[in-house]
Amino acid sequence: MAAMMPPRALIRAIHHLPRRKLTLHQCAARTVATYTSPHQAAQLSILPTTVDANSQAYQDNASSMSSLIQKLSHLHAEAAKGGSEKARQKHIDRGKMLVRDRVTALIDPGSSFLELSALAGHEVYPGDYVPSAGMVTGIGSVEGVMCMIVANDSTVKGGTYYPITVRKHLRAQEIAEQNRLPCIYLVDSGGANLPHQADVFPDRDHFGRIFYNQARMSGAGIPQISVVMGPCTAGGAYVPSMSDESIIVQEQGTVFLAGPPLVKAATGEEVSAEELGGGKLHSEVSGVTDYLAVDDAHALILARRCISNLNYPTTNTTTTAKPDWAEPLYDPSELDRGIMPTNPKQTLNMHEILAHVVDGSVFSEFKPLYGSTLITGFATIYGHPVGIIANNGILFSESSLKGAHFIQLCCQRKIPLVFLQNISGFMVGKDAERGGIAKNGAKLVTAVACAEVPKFTVLVGSSAGAGNYGMCGRAYSPRFLWSWPTAKTSVMGAEQLTAVMEAVGRKVDPDLRDRIERESDVLFATARLWDDGVIPPSHTRRVLGMGLQAAMGGSVEARETRFGVFRM
Repeated sequence: MAAMMPPRALIRAIHHLPRRKLTLHQCAARTVATYTSPHQAAQLSILPTTVDANSQAYQDNASSMSSLIQKLSHLHAEAAKGGSEKARQKHIDRGKMLVRDRVTALIDPGSSFLELSALAGHEVYPGDYVPSAGMVTGIGSVEGVMCMIVANDSTVKGGTYYPITVRKHLRAQEIAEQNRLPCIYLVDSGGANLPHQADVFPDRDHFGRIFYNQARMSGAGIPQISVVMGPCTAGGAYVPSMSDESIIVQEQGTVFLAGPPLVKAATGEEVSAEELGGGKLHSEVSGVTDYLAVDDAHALILARRCISNLNYPTTNTTTTAKPDWAEPLYDPSELDRGIMPTNPKQTLNMHEILAHVVDGSVFSEFKPLYGSTLITGFATIYGHPVGIIANNGILFSESSLKGAHFIQLCCQRKIPLVFLQNISGFMVGKDAERGGIAKNGAKLVTAVACAEVPKFTVLVGSSAGAGNYGMCGRAYSPRFLWSWPTAKTSVMGAEQLTAVMEAVGRKVDPDLRDRIERESDVLFATARLWDDGVIPPSHTRRVLGMGLQAAMGGSVEARETRFGVFRM
């Protein structure tokens, strides 16, 4: 065997070997012609606009949308007043702040408050006016921490709980639990509304569930803070008693399981409300409350201090958002004008909506040529990456498979999903059934149901039948669901429903069509908490941004998605 060359000698020999120049082709170097800058590449994904503000269609749409938004604004303004003028004045004369003034004083100065279900209870109880279901709920920043605020409005029926009030309170807690938001309860309530006791007391999702949720959230490390600013009676006494920290306003707040009249009836003892359960008693003797405030303003300062001591992630600690996002190229306020038709029989241009909502109007569409009745793709909203699924017609097998595929991608990448609904349902007929529309549609429904990434839904038009399921309707637990004034929700349209009943030989009630139209209306839906509020189209970007900020906060841990069986 030949002797091995010493390492140093080997290196010198290699160094002195003759060198051959390589051609540009042989080097495979990137040339100027083959390189595209990121800025230029992004131009491929910018959505164009085709709006003609001078067209007759634009003018007609603008007029119709303006009427809807004006009606919506009027209803919101009336609901925001709360109870009657007499009730509001009586409240103020007691030295108490009105409920929305309390919320404004609680949240960080200059910050936004995302109110939820402001029209809950609208015309739900004939003869009873229950604006906002007698309660204000929403998300706001307190000491930089995104919090869920639940505030009773005692100017509305003494702040008592109607069935819709219970549902609104529970929905706020559900959102808080899903997004791990600290809860601040501004308590000023007479407890259950007794004439409706059968619908607020005994069942699983009735009054008792409020306290169950408090205990579970506290156990999960989601802070519970109460501020007692008025009566807190019977079962309601458990709200401060089961909170992590409680504040009470002296000579205003009271906490007791039974008020003076019931105590006298049960024991013969005569006692004032303040002696029985006032602020000094509970702060100095019983220990039910932790801090005694001199008035509402002082109590809210103490509540802010409680939040500052939580050692909880703030909005500044959110890491999922890109810092260099850009506003859409097209003004979102244009969505309130003539871009969108209000007639459900006219086609909505979903790409136009997206161009006015996503950052920089940049949308990277996924599978644009396949299953084109469903639009899927990636974008960012206020820097948060999102996967968008939007209807562009009815759902066929191809579009259902495309949607399920896209949801899998987003779940694997931990990207939140945004659904824009305008759907009349899945395709029907002999060819559709032979093509497997039932099993392919089921794949989409399964993917939506199992997806563990945050989901957000906006109803921009129709939401009918099983299409509601495949596009993440209320039953599929989106973190938030908002409706446009043009939204309609029903099993099917009034015309189709009437035709089906006639086809099966059923006598059609002459008033049925009108009733279905009324029950499909967005005001009927939002009054019953089928959504989290009706918004002007121009607010879509803002509410999605606040929802994403709440859902993607530093305390929320990403969960793995495990899909059910997809029938192949």
